[in-house]
Amino acid sequence: MSNPFDFEEAFSRNLGWVTPEEQENLRGKRVAIAGMGGVGGSELITLARLGVGGFNIADFDIFEVGNFNRQYGATMSSVGRPKVDVMREKTLDVNPEARINVLADGVTPANIDDFLRDVDLFVDALDIYALDIRREIFAGCYAKEIPAVTAAPIGMGTACLVFMPGKMSFDEYFDFEGSSPVDKTIKLIIGVSPSFQQRHYLVYPEGLDFTEKRAPSTAMGVELAAGVACSNALKILLGRGKTIHAPRGLQFDAYQNRMIKFWRPWGNRNPLQRLLFRAVKRSFAPES
Repeated sequence: MSNPFDFEEAFSRNLGWVTPEEQENLRGKRVAIAGMGGVGGSELITLARLGVGGFNIADFDIFEVGNFNRQYGATMSSVGRPKVDVMREKTLDVNPEARINVLADGVTPANIDDFLRDVDLFVDALDIYALDIRREIFAGCYAKEIPAVTAAPIGMGTACLVFMPGKMSFDEYFDFEGSSPVDKTIKLIIGVSPSFQQRHYLVYPEGLDFTEKRAPSTAMGVELAAGVACSNALKILLGRGKTIHAPRGLQFDAYQNRMIKFWRPWGNRNPLQRLLFRAVKRSFAPES
């Protein structure tokens, strides 16, 4: 029995939260997503179900059993397969008309221009420790005036920052220049999550080790991060109203039932951030 795909029918239940004209607008948009693991895989599928029609996706990794607790594409049938291939297939199962460009070697300094070509928005889903290439992608976005969204899954919640063209840049906010790899990682985490509120229910601190590049994650945090990032993506792609952008951001923690809007003038150069940096480093990377 034939079941032909129909775009209008497939995404008709979006109508009400978007207009028919906006739905068609989303159909013509292209979003770049770096990282097809936890947050990136869920963001890709969420945006595809929203009706976004074009994607540039990048990841060099394969699915492993260790991904099962949080990553959309991680199943027994996908173990050993490239993440970009699995997630491309899953996206085309949602929207066979989707226009998907794949960078199977991940994003590198040599292909950033290809990765960002013709995109309306960049969504950051890179591994927490992929710091240098993250900086280069955000610098590319800033130069090309492409909005960028990053939402981190922290504990059973998320923290989100948006970087808009002509506003505070990623480098200005995070202040990585001259920092060691461990210090950069700490600056990334406290920059995205200045209250670091999830520390209150970190019951096994050994699961977090910056020097060994180990960090815990939950499926709840991943899905919340994808939801918050994609909600901001919708506003940006459709030009709807005001978007909170750096040096302002927001955190939501479902475990503690708390939402915090934060403002950190000067980003990690802010005196409060400098104090937080020293406290986190003393607790989680004392020997670095």
